[in-house]
Amino acid sequence: MTIEAKRSSRERLLEAAAALTYQDGVGIGIEALCKAAGVSKRSLYQLFDSKDHLLAASLEERASAFVVGLLPDADDGRSPRERILHVFEQVETQSAAPEFRGCRYLAVQIELKDQDHPASQVAHRIKANLTEFFRSEAEQGGASDPDLLARQLSLVFDGASARAGIRADHLAGLITPTVTTLLDASGVH
Repeated sequence: MTIEAKRSSRERLLEAAAALTYQDGVGIGIEALCKAAGVSKRSLYQLFDSKDHLLAASLEERASAFVVGLLPDADDGRSPRERILHVFEQVETQSAAPEFRGCRYLAVQIELKDQDHPASQVAHRIKANLTEFFRSEAEQGGASDPDLLARQLSLVFDGASARAGIRADHLAGLITPTVTTLLDASGVH
């Protein structure tokens, strides 16, 4: 039995939803999702209430990998400044990959526009958690206004990942000096 055959229909649907929506957007059709996952529409609707709920579950399942791929370990011994810079170094590294399309959570919110959509709610929470990470680190680092700095860092994060995702810009040599300027202006050490 192959590895592909061992994965459940649910796992294959979640993986197909993650891959196809990241590559082509949330407008991907049910037929394409089912075909990519190798399952019937009936199976999809037995496992998920709707395509919307499949998208939300797919985003939720990818959240821990998103966090692990960006955030430093909680007790890594680095200063708050270094921990914030780490996030942007990760984005810079990730953005160099040919398959990089930007932040999947930002893309979902932009595409859906409906804040009540289940996938949009998941994306909003994940993005709010990132902003809270920035706020907490900024506060610990002595920022003059941790809330404002967190919002500014989120703005830089989203703008940088979006521009790199559409290949409008390269982040190397751009994102770190930008973030460093914000950290300096806010007094973060």
